[in-house]
Amino acid sequence: MTRNRHLPRAVLIGSASLITLALVALAAQSVDVNEFFAERTKPAVNLQERADLAQPERSRSETATELNDGENRIPAPAPTPAQGSKPAEIRTLFAQPNGKLSTQGFSGQGNVRMSQQATVAHEAPGQQAFLAHDPSRLVLQEPGRERFASAESNPLKQVAEEPVSTFSIDVDTASYSFVRASLNGGRLPNQDAVRVEEMINYFSYDYAVPESRDIPFETSVSVVETPWNEHTRLMQIGIQGYKVPLTDLPPQNLVFLIDTSGSMADANKLPLLQQSFRLLLSSLRDEDEVAIVTYAGSAGVLLEPTKASNKSLILQKINALTSRGSTAGHEGLKGAYALAEQMSGDGEQTRVILATDGDFNVGLADTKSLKRYISEQRKKGTALSVLGFGRGNYNDELMQALAQNGQGVAAYIDTLSEARKVLVDQVVSSISMIAQDVKIQVEFNPATVSEYRLIGYETRALNTEDFRNDKVDAGDIGAGHRVTALYEVTPVGSPAQKFADRRYGNDVPSAKPVSQSFEGELAFVKLRYKAPGADKSKLVTTPVMTDTRDIPEAETLFAASVAGFGQLLKGSDYLEDWTYGDVEQLARANRGSDPFGYRSEFLSLVRLADVAQR
Repeated sequence: MTRNRHLPRAVLIGSASLITLALVALAAQSVDVNEFFAERTKPAVNLQERADLAQPERSRSETATELNDGENRIPAPAPTPAQGSKPAEIRTLFAQPNGKLSTQGFSGQGNVRMSQQATVAHEAPGQQAFLAHDPSRLVLQEPGRERFASAESNPLKQVAEEPVSTFSIDVDTASYSFVRASLNGGRLPNQDAVRVEEMINYFSYDYAVPESRDIPFETSVSVVETPWNEHTRLMQIGIQGYKVPLTDLPPQNLVFLIDTSGSMADANKLPLLQQSFRLLLSSLRDEDEVAIVTYAGSAGVLLEPTKASNKSLILQKINALTSRGSTAGHEGLKGAYALAEQMSGDGEQTRVILATDGDFNVGLADTKSLKRYISEQRKKGTALSVLGFGRGNYNDELMQALAQNGQGVAAYIDTLSEARKVLVDQVVSSISMIAQDVKIQVEFNPATVSEYRLIGYETRALNTEDFRNDKVDAGDIGAGHRVTALYEVTPVGSPAQKFADRRYGNDVPSAKPVSQSFEGELAFVKLRYKAPGADKSKLVTTPVMTDTRDIPEAETLFAASVAGFGQLLKGSDYLEDWTYGDVEQLARANRGSDPFGYRSEFLSLVRLADVAQR
């Protein structure tokens, strides 16, 4: 019997034609892709399930406990749409913002992302869904319209060349929440979205508390062996702000500036924003005052200044918010600042709280002009804080710039638990400032340290001469805020030294020789700050010995685990062969007190990242 060697090819061509015809028919009938494949394939496995399966039985049980302990639970991945659910309109197969599928342009080319890895089986808001070569899975791709400031990681520096490191403090935590949203959505975050200092500062640490308002913060320092390199040391600098009870604050005037453009319709945008502001309202006192400005194609006043005691009216306005139109952010800002100026009174504090999912695409929209405008308003006495929501077109670079120039905080709200953390648990630190233009300068002793690098704070670097220049702006500290900074330092004579010794020695001429009284001193930490409204700064200094331990070692090591995690996400070259498994082990061993479950949640994120990078 003669065998037809062309038969397999003919079968393949015929099969491809049948598949194409089937997909065309599906598009014409607006059939949901999940329904089409439901009976033909197994459902996809999400990253949380894979992370749990990768653990031994004991760890899976422990993970379940971690995920459900406390008030702040990790949200479960959204379920795959059940069979029989209402079909969605299928518009296009490739690169559509709504993530729907169809046969338009079906040729096996274009923006299809081929992947063998397991992927989440649902489409999260703001993500784009693509058909992999295994048609049972929708592969999620990182949204391409989100923008982040790009900054190279701080390099290793020689003390002989640059003994002084200067930077502005940063109390923001938006990066950690954004990283969490990415990992819970089944993907690794954009590396530029990872700001290691904001991930470290997301957590509370056991720092000494100031005894009075005269000095608004206390400085603590500890030095331990670096977990990823036994031949270097990790120096932790902790600043604890003075805690002011909410009842002791002057009256607060808050203008909610809310983005109601069409892109805010997703469940994790305007609906979550409404829930968040309801939580904030519950934290305010009767004497506080609230106004609401909304902006879409144009801006308008939704609520004139109203005492917080009239909660029913304020809630009515918040609940009535709907999304439509473009994003006239500049018009919204002008309206909000006009109301804020109207509300200001002697002895009161006024702040605009901007809540948005992304860009300002109508009116004044470039970052430089907006920063100048915000700075001018800040000098008039109105601060600006920014709350980010959702995925897809979030302009993190702009939001950070606005908050920094507005003397406010930038937070990213990905869950209702995060809204509670920022707007209820930390409401005092979010709306009340105790120190302005806080700068840190560290001078390393060349007799004990040969090299150092600051972990994070790349976008907060200052010139050495800026430290004593009171005209140079820096970060602000709210009541009760904590700030953490980590340096990895290489002791003199350590085998970890990267820079080669020079032929003629490493010493540089100095006008002031090192005193014998500084023997055993590792570094000298200096902080400058201004009291709110003051023009002149004050100086606080702290010498650091090689064996300084102001902070419990477990606290420093947990901070180190978070720093290591952030550096792994950014692809750092300084971690030797350290892995996500090492991060988890270190964090688990030094988790300590965890009343709200934040540190347990961190362990889950580490496992998700470990799975996602495989």
